Amino acid sequence: MDKEIRREIILDNYQNPINRGLVDDDSYILKNTNNESCIDNIDMMMKIENDIVKNIVFDGEACAICTSATSVLIKTLIGKNIKEVENIIRNYQNMINEKPYDKDLLGQLNVYDEIYMQPNRKTCALLPSNAVINIIKEYNEK
Repeated sequence: MDKEIRREIILDNYQNPINRGLVDDDSYILKNTNNESCIDNIDMMMKIENDIVKNIVFDGEACAICTSATSVLIKTLIGKNIKEVENIIRNYQNMINEKPYDKDLLGQLNVYDEIYMQPNRKTCALLPSNAVINIIKEYNEK
């Protein structure tokens, strides 16, 4: 991916993240995730009905990578079923951790495919996906 396009997508999703702001609605599952080595601390709420992700919102304080990754991940996951979400998250985490992944499945999330070159930023990029995993785990336990 062109470096300028990559930078533009990350910056736009950092400055204008989608669905920022939590909601007062018990039908959402809330999880917090944070990075103990920096400021990243986000709350993510996901509404799942009949195994379909209906909405995701978030709030908190986080760096450009974490905030933008959260925004892009939200755009990617809304409307998907749980199995699709799990597959996307698995592939996204594989990409960040330099393991084999399906590039075609990730769409705009591919802007983070060079995060591995800055190992200290991996955790920032992985935080929102960790929250999604924990939300799905709680959903599946119900």
